[in-house]
Amino acid sequence: MEKNITIGSVCSGIEAASVSWKGMGVSFEWFSEISEFPSKVLARHFPHIKNLGDMSSIPEKLVSGEITSPDMVCGGTPCQAFSLAGWKRGLMDERGNLTLKFCEIIESNDQVRNAAGLPPTIVFWENVEGVLKDKTNPFGCFLASLAGFEDPLPLERWPVSGFIYGPKRNVAWRVLDAKYFGLPQQRRRLYLLAGGKDFNPEQILFERVDSLPKTLVNNPLTFEKSNNKIEVFRSYTDCLYSAYGTKWNGNAAAYNGSLYVCQNERLRRFTPLECERLMGFPDDYTKLPSSSPTSRYQSLGNSWAVPVTKWIGGRIFISEALKNNTWDQADFNIQSRKVAINGCDVYKIGASMVNLVGGAMLNGSDMPHDVIQSNLSDVIDVNADERFYISPAGCKGILRRTEERDMSIKSRLKEILESISSEWSDEEIEKISRVQTRGRFSQNLEKASLPEQEEFKLEAIV
Repeated sequence: MEKNITIGSVCSGIEAASVSWKGMGVSFEWFSEISEFPSKVLARHFPHIKNLGDMSSIPEKLVSGEITSPDMVCGGTPCQAFSLAGWKRGLMDERGNLTLKFCEIIESNDQVRNAAGLPPTIVFWENVEGVLKDKTNPFGCFLASLAGFEDPLPLERWPVSGFIYGPKRNVAWRVLDAKYFGLPQQRRRLYLLAGGKDFNPEQILFERVDSLPKTLVNNPLTFEKSNNKIEVFRSYTDCLYSAYGTKWNGNAAAYNGSLYVCQNERLRRFTPLECERLMGFPDDYTKLPSSSPTSRYQSLGNSWAVPVTKWIGGRIFISEALKNNTWDQADFNIQSRKVAINGCDVYKIGASMVNLVGGAMLNGSDMPHDVIQSNLSDVIDVNADERFYISPAGCKGILRRTEERDMSIKSRLKEILESISSEWSDEEIEKISRVQTRGRFSQNLEKASLPEQEEFKLEAIV
């Protein structure tokens, strides 16, 4: 593909796409982000690119010529509410409406491009893999809309990778895990590419290989860094989610230890800086004047894994990446992977390797053929602020919740929690907890937005 590709971004967040595709000969024409903190991040790093805010007006702005028509539109709209029930009548759930609006943006952009004699829009979309198995079939609706079918494509459980050749667009998708792309974070996400009938997204997302991908090597869980004794509980963390830093200790990761760091016998959360590294962003990318850790955690947890997006971008924008890696349908047993749905042939690649003619294979797994090893020691910042450490009261609370909910907990984590909490009597812990809660409550309440204030009040009560 030629360089100098123009891009429009919706649900832009903190713009992982712009960070990932820097230097690949692309230019972003506009963003669309409404949340306050991510918008401030965009203004800091990309002051020359206009943030359109609400995406609902974009179709009209494209058709009227108020904004330019880009070669590609990328985004990660919430898909959960995009269901069979809402297909014909329009969706009541505003999250689902964002996905409908995303499709409308693509249609409007193609309308403008077709009138100008330009090729159809390239579509890049990212989401959680849960949309593939949602009982309301949001993915089948979204897929049908992009491909150009009049009715949703019903499938009880969509494969983790596959492709279709629709009457309007060709579409391919694949679930990829960030832990195989150089990030020590288990983050499985669905990536979808679509384009016109001359665009072959399956040849970008899938790899024609001659051997199986290599596997990760387990890293030491205990190590020293700058004279600090560090212990982690797994070679990679659980998925970093947007609530990390607020409701983080009620998540399963609070009991397997993967989102904790033990530093010099004390337990703490990963800091916002470390979370930037876990997502592949430059250090202090989300550090703005007066920015709260909560805002930074949320914006990072809602973003895309930069190395994964970069890998896909390299295969889209840099033509050399596809040399000697193209494949033909006739190369592999199509019949064994093809299923007819509503008159459409869906190619279900799945998480396996598909044998090709001549001994080669097609990789549809969640790891690229050239796996990149990562190490949590590269993420650790030994200068973590005191506020990120778990207090003795907090440690005791985690243990109490473990017992109350009859949850299993990693044995080594339990030892550390018991060791820290045993340093204080129950009476001392309760007193400190009350003081910390009041102080944190007052400080956070003063800075918080109205929705955040309600959350802090609830936390204080709990």
